Amino acid sequence: MSRLLLNLRMVLPDEADDVRAMLDANGIEFYETRPSRWGISHGGIWITSEADVARAKTLMAAYQLERRARVRAEHEAAVRDGSAETFASVLKHEPARVIFTVLAIIALLGLVALVPLLLANH
Repeated sequence: MSRLLLNLRMVLPDEADDVRAMLDANGIEFYETRPSRWGISHGGIWITSEADVARAKTLMAAYQLERRARVRAEHEAAVRDGSAETFASVLKHEPARVIFTVLAIIALLGLVALVPLLLANH
């Protein structure tokens, strides 16, 4: 029976490629399901053989530790050299997106504040 190794929800393409390459390099058979048309399922990477599941999970845990360390180091380097994305840089490059997001947040907070008042009148 197949076992899910990686749900592809919110997984970056390079991470999914790394996992596929890791499984191939270690001779672990797998298949992949694609995301559904309406976003109900986001797809996944499945291990075909039950005998390979434990080894695949061990490899996946090691990969995730390595990736976390690498991504954190890249982010810290970007912060040091000033190329990391900040609120100010997003505001500078996409002012309309920031303004619409702030307006949406204010509108939602206003609606949340009005609900108790509307319910109290009924």
